[in-house]
Amino acid sequence: MSDTSPTPVRKTPLNETHRALGARMVDFAGWDMPVQYHGVVEEHLAVRTHAGLFDVSHMGEIEIRGAEALAAVQRLTCNDAARLAPGLAQYSAFTTEKGTFVDDIIVYCMARDRYFICVNASNASKDFAWVESHLPKGVTALNRSDEFAQIAIQGPEAEAILRGLTEADIHALKAFSFAESRVAGVPALVARTGYTGEDGFELYCESSRAAELWGTLMGVGAPFGLTPCGLGARDTLRLEACLMLYGNDIDDTTTVLEAGLNFILKLDKGEFIGRDALARQKASGAARRLVAFEMVERGIARHGYPAQVDGAEAGHVTSGTFTPFLKKNLGMAYLPAAAAREGREFDVIIRGKPTRARVVKSPHYKRPAKSAGGST
Repeated sequence: MSDTSPTPVRKTPLNETHRALGARMVDFAGWDMPVQYHGVVEEHLAVRTHAGLFDVSHMGEIEIRGAEALAAVQRLTCNDAARLAPGLAQYSAFTTEKGTFVDDIIVYCMARDRYFICVNASNASKDFAWVESHLPKGVTALNRSDEFAQIAIQGPEAEAILRGLTEADIHALKAFSFAESRVAGVPALVARTGYTGEDGFELYCESSRAAELWGTLMGVGAPFGLTPCGLGARDTLRLEACLMLYGNDIDDTTTVLEAGLNFILKLDKGEFIGRDALARQKASGAARRLVAFEMVERGIARHGYPAQVDGAEAGHVTSGTFTPFLKKNLGMAYLPAAAAREGREFDVIIRGKPTRARVVKSPHYKRPAKSAGGST
């Protein structure tokens, strides 16, 4: 007899904090998560203009240890982890033998024999089993997802808010670098990474200290306009910046080249899982590409809507919404390579009606460069 009882919804260490703040909670990939507190638009704009605080503790963390840890990471990922020194991080991917995505990830080099990898929440168990099945002897993988909370502080005021709370020289931290320090007395890995298109930091700390750290950040950040943000704003922000969402824009049916993530593909580093398939596709050219688009006619394109080129079905929308900062209906879609050039028009089928859209340059939004004074 099989057990048909439902799987309990999981909660992050900040679940009670979200409820106390009046967040609207939803089931996201089996986690009880805040989708918004005061409104997606308000939270989105707060991140673009001041700062926002996100609970992303549902994300998974896998650690790979051993004398041959670098060789193992090189085998498992498509980017070149040999370029990482301790204190540096790298956007990368686990790839299948077909060159498609097991997951997109961030690799943190703690030491040459220890790598800390952040993976997507919905993929954490799958990723860990996949990693374990491909490890050489003498290398160990640990699923540390339950040990860590992850809090992201994003926006132009993020550095100013954190500056007085940590001894880490966060001003010196460049994008995709990190330091192990304390934030408000809480031991934390402070990484200059994020998923919003803004400057900011992701803080990994012990799960038991997450509520304490969140509370201090909110108190110190209030004069700077720091706002708690839910998954709704996280999705509109990342789409405005054309950052990939696994399950929407990439998955195990789409390759690194089709997704346009050529910068994380290092075919010359040596063998890795999926290398041969990706080398063949690079030589022949991908038949389809993920493009950024804007709607020409009224209508919001949603995930899964068909796309037509010259009246023939040719692809589908992966992500689409009205973006609060740019105030446009924008999205991403897979189209045939021949139709993927900037300026090419095509149709999105919205409720059965062909609705005109146009391929545009990616990303939709790129944050302004910092001025000499440090503000944006």
